[in-house]
Amino acid sequence: MRYHRIALLPGDGIGQDVIAEGVQTLNLLASLAGDFRLETQSFDWSCEYYLQHGRMMPPEALNTLREFDAIYFGAVGFPTVPDHVSLHGMLLPIRQEFDLYVNLRPIRLLPGLEGPLRGRTTADVNFVCVRENTEGEYARSGGRIQVGTPQEVATQTAIFTRQGTERIIRYAFELARREGRHKVTSATKSNALQYSMVFWDEVYSAVAAEYPDITADKWHVDALAARFVTHPQTLDVVVSSNLFGDILTDLGGALQGSLGLPPSGNIHPVAETRRGPSLFEPVHGSAPDIAGKGIANPIGGIWSGQIMLEYLGEREAATQLMRAIEAVTAAREVLTPDLGGRATTVEVGKAIRTALRKLYK
Repeated sequence: MRYHRIALLPGDGIGQDVIAEGVQTLNLLASLAGDFRLETQSFDWSCEYYLQHGRMMPPEALNTLREFDAIYFGAVGFPTVPDHVSLHGMLLPIRQEFDLYVNLRPIRLLPGLEGPLRGRTTADVNFVCVRENTEGEYARSGGRIQVGTPQEVATQTAIFTRQGTERIIRYAFELARREGRHKVTSATKSNALQYSMVFWDEVYSAVAAEYPDITADKWHVDALAARFVTHPQTLDVVVSSNLFGDILTDLGGALQGSLGLPPSGNIHPVAETRRGPSLFEPVHGSAPDIAGKGIANPIGGIWSGQIMLEYLGEREAATQLMRAIEAVTAAREVLTPDLGGRATTVEVGKAIRTALRKLYK
């Protein structure tokens, strides 16, 4: 029997609802598979915790998390706490302390679902975004001076290191090779950002030369955003800086039909250099407008759990979970309102678990 220790961080808003469904689904899957178990421990770190304690996590939080095999994360942020406080107080420190430099976000139109692009199917919208996750525009470098005066100045410096840039681009090419994909597309803006993005382009070209079996192309990020909409079938693997990837993948979620669908993994892929557990979360935020209504789409959260299983080496179970998700969307009988249905969060979770039981009969 294989055991995996999972830290649960449901966080804020609908994060609590989708992680609850995800945990039930993963525990059932472990029981059905019979050869692994998940040992979970939940932590209440959140905006509510911040309002009580003046910080998003306790001082020893990162050392506590370091002992786990993976982190299953719901969402962070709520109107009671400024967004930059919640993000920089919880999610970014975890990503950076544990060097989770890969943000992996698959963009796929699931069977049975209709995205906003007329006539497109899963054959057209089926690519992977690889976002640099620890530096770039989110490196927390900058400051403000003469605050509150007419002369106030704010600076935000994007940090691009050769190591950080090269390793994320190399990961994208290795992913393409491993999954039988044929092209890696780089998101750049070197016409305007003559230092950081010219540097990015140079590193990209050098790494691409080591992978002659993989087609390499690059697009300015604004043109690439348009290409997401006009020619999604031409995309296979997209690699980008931190900020560009964040923006592009929200657009990718829209192509899938709802921001309630896309999953993500915050991953350090090299076992020998890991400093802590990787973190898995749905791309959507805490969605305060629907929090507490029981209508949040749990698929993004459950799909993130599926990526977590792959990371933990439970590939057969991960494959079965993906099949169960696809069976539910293909049937179109149990869908939440964001996908045109009337089902609740719990009802969709139950439908996926029912599909799992059928697969294991």
